[in-house]
This record gives sequence, C-alpha cells and structure tokens, in this order.
Amino acid sequence: MKDSKGITFLLDVDNTLLDNDAIAADLGDHLANEFGTESRDRYWSIFEALREELGYADYLGALQRYRVETVHDPRFLKMSLFLVDYPFRDRLYPGALDVIAHLGQWGPTVILSDGDEVFQPLKVARSGLWGAVEDRVLIYLHKEQMLDDILSRYPAKHYVMVDDKMRILAAMKTAWGNMLTTVFPRQGHYALDPANSTAKLPPDITIEHVGELLNYDFSDIPVLRKRQGGRDVPSNVLPERRGNVNPPANGREA
Repeated sequence: MKDSKGITFLLDVDNTLLDNDAIAADLGDHLANEFGTESRDRYWSIFEALREELGYADYLGALQRYRVETVHDPRFLKMSLFLVDYPFRDRLYPGALDVIAHLGQWGPTVILSDGDEVFQPLKVARSGLWGAVEDRVLIYLHKEQMLDDILSRYPAKHYVMVDDKMRILAAMKTAWGNMLTTVFPRQGHYALDPANSTAKLPPDITIEHVGELLNYDFSDIPVLRKRQGGRDVPSNVLPERRGNVNPPANGREA
C-alpha cells in the first residue's frame, strides 16, 4: 500500500453516508405488505437477537434464521430478493458523493465499515460508494478492534474518521490520540438517541448532516480550518455552519 504523506479519510457507511434507517423502514414495510405484520415483527425479533449475538447488523443472516422457521413456505424465498435488488444509491445522504470527492483533494478516502461478508459489500457497491473511493474498502466485524490492520493498509501522518457512533470515535481517539480527528454526524437513530450521545472523549467536530463537510478545508491538518464567506477560520474557534454549501437533494454528484 502506497504511503500517504498527508491525510487519510476513514468513512463509515450506515447512517453516515447511507440512510440505513430508511432502508430498514422500507424492508419492514415490504415484509408487512407481502407477508403480514406478524412475519415482519418476527423477522425484526430475530434480527435484534442476531445483532446482540454478533455485534453488528446482519440482514441476510436474520433472513436465513427466519427461513428455518418457515421452511415449508416457499414465499419466504423472495424475501432476500428485496434486499439484493434494493436501489441503495437512492438512499445516499444528500451530498454524500460530493463529500467523498471534496475530501479527496487532501488525501485518499477509505470506506471503513462493520458488517457481514455478503450484504455489506453489496450495499457499498450498489450505492456507488465502492467506486467513489476507488476500491478502498475495509469491512470488519468490529472495526475498532482492527486499528493496527487499518494503519498497515493505509499509513498516513493523520487520519480523519467520520462515524455516527460516538463510542467508535472515542475508542479510536483513545488509541490514536492526536493522530486522529473525529467527526460525528448527528444522523440516524443511534446518533440521535440520548443514551448514545455521551462519551469520555467527545468528537472533535460535530455536524448535523454529512453534507456539511463540504464547508471544511482540511489543507492544514491537524489545524483544521472551516471555510466561511471566502475566508478561513482556525479550528479552535469553529463557528456554526453558515449554510454556504447546499448539498444536492438526491445525494449524487452534481
């Protein structure tokens, strides 16, 4: 792996670049409409139990477990088709692809996600994120436990991690210290849950939407600057977003 002399940007997927809550809602509606509310509720029960067991969301794994209970009903074979054929690109957050291109001015962008070995790569590829980061994709079971592997694959002087889970950001900051700048987009149910909104190490930057990263200039890392009205403002006095950039509503590059 070629050494980066500057910054490497590590980008989470679910509820960071991609609206996974909306995908889950669409799946729930599909299950209720096609198989009934009882089947939908049973699927989510299995899904939550499996997530507790594995530590990450496994949508296809939950379907496989559910199939064991419905082995004599061939209708349930179609449940997986909904996920495999889902238009993930339509669920990118506004400006997500533009943010990747924007960050790429200062260093390589890398997808850093948790998930299973089948559905998560499919989601990243079908959404257009895999191509946007030029095949730099890492998917682990627990990424916060794989920090040495990340460092060896993408060495850099400084890293920027963007993730909707404050505990992940805190764990990485504890390990990497000043070598890491953490960015917390307050998107999705996890980030907005008050129970998950505190950490011993608060994020360096908090934004309401990932598209707000279009307002940031990373040329002076670790001295971050935020562009505002054509001038640069040092990071130690980071102001509120002034709305000088409006991400495209469809989440795609202009």
